[in-house]
Amino acid sequence: MKQIFKLLAVAVVSTVVSSACKKDIKQESPVEEFPQEDMAQIQKLGFGTRDVIKTKEGYIVEGDILLTKEHLKAVPKVEKLRVGNEEQYRTFNTVYALPRTITVRVATSLNSTYVTAVNTAIARYNALGLLIKFQRVTSGGNIVLLPAPAGATYLASGGFPTDAGNPWNTIYVNASALNTWNINTKASIMAHEIGHCIGFRHTDYYNRAISCGGAYSNEGASTVGFKLIPGTPSTATNAGASWMLACISNGLNRPFNGADKIALNFLY
Repeated sequence: MKQIFKLLAVAVVSTVVSSACKKDIKQESPVEEFPQEDMAQIQKLGFGTRDVIKTKEGYIVEGDILLTKEHLKAVPKVEKLRVGNEEQYRTFNTVYALPRTITVRVATSLNSTYVTAVNTAIARYNALGLLIKFQRVTSGGNIVLLPAPAGATYLASGGFPTDAGNPWNTIYVNASALNTWNINTKASIMAHEIGHCIGFRHTDYYNRAISCGGAYSNEGASTVGFKLIPGTPSTATNAGASWMLACISNGLNRPFNGADKIALNFLY
């Protein structure tokens, strides 16, 4: 299914970095402040320990991926598969009991632009004719978009599917940061977070500089956390940018590219 740094401007006029994943407004907490056993487990699970953010549910890693206390108890598995010469990665947990429709609700505390963004994201998925479909609802919801807590240092965050084969159920949105953003960028971010909820990792998790800029940054060699999807690239570029690249700037639009469609059709 993103570490979030300062909201530094990347192609935008104010100091706002966008990240459909690297969504953070950098408020670093030294790794030493967190229990060493938690940091070690995060690394064992295949995620980086740079710029980790503590939340009430657990930790946000890679800018927008929530790892709960339950995730930290998971036993790492080793499973790698590489096919092709560019990349799309997924987690080992995916949504099953297919075909199925996943309902998505936008909290009424978020403004109508998020409804439009979610509708656009849903239309992008449903246009592919997958065994997994999405439907926006006004009550209930398998996935619910909620405002991020006050003072959140990320733009948006989501988690990975549960062991029971259900999508992660919550996407937190930092409305104070995103409210004025381009609707297509918002839609790309919503599609990206939904991607995490159904099991996709960042396309450039191994070098976030590809989409985030700056120095080379590898979030860590994975054990449980990544599996290359057959027929998709093993290296990422910004050309024809994947919807699962870690960072995005306001004004950019990332509908599914060719490799994205292969990946989605392979899983769903």
